[in-house]
Amino acid sequence: QVQLVESGGGLVQAGGSLRLSCSASGLTFSSYVMAWFRQAPGKERELVTRIGRFGSTFYSDSVKGRFTISKDNAKNTVYLQMNSLKPEDTAVYYCAAGRQSSRPFDYNYWGQGTQVTVSS
Repeated sequence: QVQLVESGGGLVQAGGSLRLSCSASGLTFSSYVMAWFRQAPGKERELVTRIGRFGSTFYSDSVKGRFTISKDNAKNTVYLQMNSLKPEDTAVYYCAAGRQSSRPFDYNYWGQGTQVTVSS
């Protein structure tokens, strides 16, 4: 059974930092594109960033230069370092495993989500 478990969310002031982690089990981690999506209340789920099988990365324009995705294949874990956080980054953040795409539809497995709240 595949499981993706996120951790590291919380409440932070604008300008602060958080680091999210996603631990995966039950799948061949290195064979998947790993991604972070987020969903704010009343909005659609959107791709934040993804990291390919060989480490190539993609960032949405809204987080480029502030967020960094990385992964450790030995630990089956993907990370999201979030710096210079803004109130508009407030959302539930989801870890996902799938293929190289910006569409949630193309990701087979999802974590339960972790809340990130940025206060102004």
